[in-house]
Amino acid sequence: MNLTVLAASGQTGIALTRQALRRGHTVTAIARDPEKIALPDSPNLRKVAADVHDAASIAAVVDGDSVVLSALGTDRAGTLLAGARAVVAAGPRRVIWLGAYGTGESAAVAGEGAGMLAKVLGDRLADKVEADNTVLAAGGTVFHAGMLADGPESPGRRTVGLEAGLPLDLGAKVSRETVAAAMLDEAEVPVHPGAVALPLAE
Repeated sequence: MNLTVLAASGQTGIALTRQALRRGHTVTAIARDPEKIALPDSPNLRKVAADVHDAASIAAVVDGDSVVLSALGTDRAGTLLAGARAVVAAGPRRVIWLGAYGTGESAAVAGEGAGMLAKVLGDRLADKVEADNTVLAAGGTVFHAGMLADGPESPGRRTVGLEAGLPLDLGAKVSRETVAAAMLDEAEVPVHPGAVALPLAE
């Protein structure tokens, strides 16, 4: 498949890009500074400069044949929604978006931990929720992951719907490699279109 990875220079974006290449896909990797995409050159890898705050730069890369996987994350409110709007406006075939467990649609399932997470996120919470909703309304899949960590892909990993969600444990971790693998599974075989999915380590 031809996949497009948004925020490909971050840790999760690198994991997505590396695993996608390993699975035999062709990848267009987007970053504000493509030189920061710390992966070796490959015939199946194209590194492109674009910024979610410049919708035209995203539209120049994303089209109706694109399957976009977003690892976009930020400490500044407004960036996620700008990214979601820019990607959706570009009209890709599908969008697979990374969100946070305990926000938006998963808040009720996450329980008390969602309230603590909301305090940590502050004004970024509304940005996350609106970005997720933009992607969901366009038929995309939003992965609500727990706290991200380094480490290998979990051999017992699985992806479930919100109905199987557990209370949020802010001390529990899921590796970026596990989340990336779950997102790529969804890109290859859509199971949760227009819905929130949960990538679990086991």
